[in-house]
Amino acid sequence: MKIYTKTGDKGTTALFGGTRVSKHHIRIESYGTIDELNAWLGLIRDQNIDAHSKEIITAIQDRLFTVGAVLATDPKKAILKSGKERLNIPKISTKDIESLEHEMDSMNELLPPMTHFILPGGHTAVSYCHIARTICRRAERMATQLFEKEPFDENVLSYINRLSDYLFVLARKLSKDLKADEIKWIPEKKG
Repeated sequence: MKIYTKTGDKGTTALFGGTRVSKHHIRIESYGTIDELNAWLGLIRDQNIDAHSKEIITAIQDRLFTVGAVLATDPKKAILKSGKERLNIPKISTKDIESLEHEMDSMNELLPPMTHFILPGGHTAVSYCHIARTICRRAERMATQLFEKEPFDENVLSYINRLSDYLFVLARKLSKDLKADEIKWIPEKKG
């Protein structure tokens, strides 16, 4: 399989189903941002963190490929004339969303309560989590814009939303594990 096809040299790319769109189309921006997020998750996984978190991140990366496939599919061509789905990929399920919620609940049980916003940073692995979290939020903004124009499975939106929350809680957990200070944001008083 060749990596280069030359079919995108004029600024268009093909969706699953064959439809060609511009490379700046909101659909391409949506799944491209999911791809960017997935790369950052790989960087987090490569850090010196606990095995369980690495295992969960690997599972999330797998699910993000599913999210990307959903976002890369032209909804008009997602179903074949026979009525069968064009792509044979798993779906994002409520179980996937609940898995993120379970992980957050488990981590939160071991963390001190939050009383203030927290400034990102304190350790490289923690900072990577915050970068991934903000990229996830950008992916969510783009996916919701796409959803307004061309709806897709709502579980995808829920998963992306829950994932950004998971990344925030993971950053807090890693701060604790790595003995990094959480710096509270305390607004300056004017006066």
